[in-house]
Amino acid sequence: MDSLVRKINQYQKRDTVRVKLIIDYALNAANDNTTKLLPYINEAISISKEKKYLRGLQTAYVHLQIYYSDRGDIEKARIYGDTAMRYLKNDTSKLAMTNLAWLHNNMAGDYAKLSDYQQAINNLIKAATIFERYEPNSLAATYGNIALMYAYLMLPEQAMEYDKKAIAAAEKTGDILNITRRNLGHTSRLIDAKRYSEAEQVLDKVESFVMKLDNSSTYIFFYQNKGLVSKGRNRYDEAVSYLKKAYDYTLKNDDKLTQTVILNPLAEVLQKAGRPAEAKQYLDTLLAKSLTYRIRDGELSAYRQLADWYGQKKDYRTANTFLLKRLSLSDSLSSEETKEKISMMETRFKVRGKDSEIKILQDEKKIQQLSLRQKSTLNYILAGGALALIAFALLSYRNYRHRQKLQQQRITELETEKQLSATEAVLKGEEQERSRLAKDLHDGLGGMLSGIKLSLNNMKGNLIMTSENADAFEMSIGMLDNTIREMRRVAHNMMPEMLVKYGLDTALKELCREISRSTGLQANYQSLGMDKISVEQSVAIAVYRIVQELSGNAIKHSDAKNLLVQAHALSDEKQLVVTVEDDGKGFDPKQLETATGMGWMNIRNRVDFLKGKLDINSAPGTGTSVLLEINY
Repeated sequence: MDSLVRKINQYQKRDTVRVKLIIDYALNAANDNTTKLLPYINEAISISKEKKYLRGLQTAYVHLQIYYSDRGDIEKARIYGDTAMRYLKNDTSKLAMTNLAWLHNNMAGDYAKLSDYQQAINNLIKAATIFERYEPNSLAATYGNIALMYAYLMLPEQAMEYDKKAIAAAEKTGDILNITRRNLGHTSRLIDAKRYSEAEQVLDKVESFVMKLDNSSTYIFFYQNKGLVSKGRNRYDEAVSYLKKAYDYTLKNDDKLTQTVILNPLAEVLQKAGRPAEAKQYLDTLLAKSLTYRIRDGELSAYRQLADWYGQKKDYRTANTFLLKRLSLSDSLSSEETKEKISMMETRFKVRGKDSEIKILQDEKKIQQLSLRQKSTLNYILAGGALALIAFALLSYRNYRHRQKLQQQRITELETEKQLSATEAVLKGEEQERSRLAKDLHDGLGGMLSGIKLSLNNMKGNLIMTSENADAFEMSIGMLDNTIREMRRVAHNMMPEMLVKYGLDTALKELCREISRSTGLQANYQSLGMDKISVEQSVAIAVYRIVQELSGNAIKHSDAKNLLVQAHALSDEKQLVVTVEDDGKGFDPKQLETATGMGWMNIRNRVDFLKGKLDINSAPGTGTSVLLEINY
């Protein structure tokens, strides 16, 4: 590390050679998560942009994603991950593909921290597919992460199976760091299963490797597991010693998320070791860090342990205060609120009001035009004798024309408002009718069809039929099952339950999952900041329908293999940005100028209703990207 820094300092020329030196340093520094890394990466990006050095930009942004992810800043990590993805997208070289695989692998960790395990698994599968072709030696890390996802999903047997695959793949490479990390991951699963004796054996086996490697991240993982094993075997003083070592290394790495993860069991074993004063200090630190960095799991753990701590001190009032805080936070994390919307009658009343206002202004305009003719005639008669009056008339005329323009502008604005209100009324009426039909289909027709199926099944046991008739009977029941499923699918598309119950973010995610399940298109969903905003249901429905229509166009017309839907909420600007992108055959956007289809008309009407901006970027053979911007 020191020799790499010396090389960078000796070579001061801002060119690709310096970028490569910085990248070499980043590759080694990433394992220690040094705080000195960030300025170097930013410099590499600056030089690469000046020199248009694509390889430098790709690698630097990949390392920025790792840097912020390791520090628990998932929002920044996802932003830089998306940036790296754009630079890597069309590069098919081996190095670029390997970087892309690692990016998918690392972004899976970010999704896991957000409990979005489906997206995490999707990214890991993409990483494994690329590694199998371009770099088999890196498969061990991906297998290890898949094992971790299974552990999060409470599937220990599958997790253990992938741990073994990861260890076997690592041992083939002969890489000590890789072997050590895969074994430490396996140790975590053994601890979760309370198989402490086996976990201790694995830790003893890799201890010499850990000391030989001498890097902070490995020390954290090793001492954390040693502490948890000691805790599980009731050796509390020993557990305190190991967990403190792990915590010290997290401070060195500036790893906020892991600090809170370790502080929780550290405070717990201090209590059990009969050291309540020390436990209280670490609990206060845990709460402060969790509040500062918005780490909700750490906050919940701190409230629970502080309530226990004050309870043991018989300070029940303070203990109850922390219990109430924990309950309030838990409720706020799990509750969803739905706002009431403006009714159709109110919208129609507004439209009628705009009609009356427009009529009054038009009548005033006719009166002003008549008055103008009279003034013009009078001015013509007096033109020869009173130059001053002519000048006055001209000024009056100009003022009138100005007022007339303002009046016409106001009429135009009102007509536009009327059209928007009418569009809002139509869209709301359409959604209400969709909701009613969906309910009738699901509750009415669905119930009847299910009743018919039940009756047919009951009849089957009481009838004697030939084998041919029995086969026909079974086929009819099968067709009835297909009819029920199709009816439910139609009802769901007409008014998605997810949108009404859980909001736009969850509904868009479920839409992409349904597309992936029911079509040959792989649909992925990414969101940023959506959990921090509240969108009115009328706006949410309009956005959902636009995305649904654009996705349907991609399925029917683009011949695409992949679809990406992104939703980005800018809470400070009260703006929502939605992107729908596919890798299909593309088209000429000028064709839309003469398009008469209902799909495109519905999209335009909804964008106008939202007062939004729609930008379409496509060309034959390049795929299609549609950007929607609205203020919510």
